[in-house]
Amino acid sequence: MSEIKHNTHSADTGQHFYLHKTVVLVGMMGAGKTAVGRALAARLGVPFLDSDAEIESAANMTIPEIFERDGEPFFRAKESQVIGRLLDKEKGILSTGGGAFLSQENREMITRQGASVWLRADLNVLWNRVRHKDTRPLLRTKNPHATLKTLYEARVPVYAEADLTVTSDGEVSIDKMVDRVIVALMTRPDVLERK
Repeated sequence: MSEIKHNTHSADTGQHFYLHKTVVLVGMMGAGKTAVGRALAARLGVPFLDSDAEIESAANMTIPEIFERDGEPFFRAKESQVIGRLLDKEKGILSTGGGAFLSQENREMITRQGASVWLRADLNVLWNRVRHKDTRPLLRTKNPHATLKTLYEARVPVYAEADLTVTSDGEVSIDKMVDRVIVALMTRPDVLERK
């Protein structure tokens, strides 16, 4: 396991909650899965895991390099293996890539072993967050906005199958997003409880 995924957390964080299952953050690129996930893990005092970071660490390549060299099907197969391995580890917060939840196998695995939370952001919020980044292999097209729109329209119905949904409207801080996620998680005592 790489050192990328673990938070260092102070002794006083997480003492008010008990996490029963790994929380898997799903949603589009730019929804805030990594930023919110890190902050949520720190607040709860649990490890932060990132499936993309784990894949990059294992391959010693970036996601765009893996896409270019081996193609998307190869990447998706590795992604499923990594998510399965991370779900088998200690409970924590797992951030996944935007396409991970599209696989029915991944959705079933997440439902069996954890709980999925869709960070739902509208297309404009997502575009504002990703348009200046060159790290999104699926957006390396002639019209990245149109590509993002097509991906968004195809993926939203699948993300809607997540166990919980939290709106990421681009108007609030990461800390406020963590508050929103905790409120949603508290509706599921099988996932998160106050101590």
